[in-house]
Amino acid sequence: MPWSLPNVLTYFRIAMVPAVVAAFYIHGDAGRWLALVIFIAASVTDFFDGYLARAWEQQSNLGRMLDPIADKLLVAAVLLALVHDGTISGVSFWAALIILCREMLVSGLREFLAEVRVSVPVSRLAKWKTTLQMLAIGFLIAGTAGDKVLPGTSMIGTWMLWIAAILTLYTGYDYLRVGLKHVIGDSR
Repeated sequence: MPWSLPNVLTYFRIAMVPAVVAAFYIHGDAGRWLALVIFIAASVTDFFDGYLARAWEQQSNLGRMLDPIADKLLVAAVLLALVHDGTISGVSFWAALIILCREMLVSGLREFLAEVRVSVPVSRLAKWKTTLQMLAIGFLIAGTAGDKVLPGTSMIGTWMLWIAAILTLYTGYDYLRVGLKHVIGDSR
């Protein structure tokens, strides 16, 4: 069912990736607020596409493939835009790099594990990590525009990004541990 509502929501999230990045090129606070609105809309679809697919029994191989791709595209593109415009800089760059590296590592491991027919369910902690990561990115997108409304918005986003990076390392280790067990087991 390529045109089921859950899949359409995933397509929408993918289409929002260039839109949210383009909003960073609008100067002033308006660009930040527009980027935040687009990011929130895209993030909300991440919850609803999976929820509706399960509730309406419309899970599909296409959806299972595209959903994590859409998530990673959104997170990676916005983190790169935030680094590019200087919102994420200095030592905080390392938090963003940790998150990006883990996303690539987990993608590769999931692909390998799928080939050897091993499923690694998403842990509750990984779901919390994703939620915290999305909140951090939202605060960072608001950035200096957000600081004018809620002083400390940028600082809150930076702290949340670091907490998400630490959780990213921990949850990434879980995937790596399971993956290496199967890789090492294959090479004997």
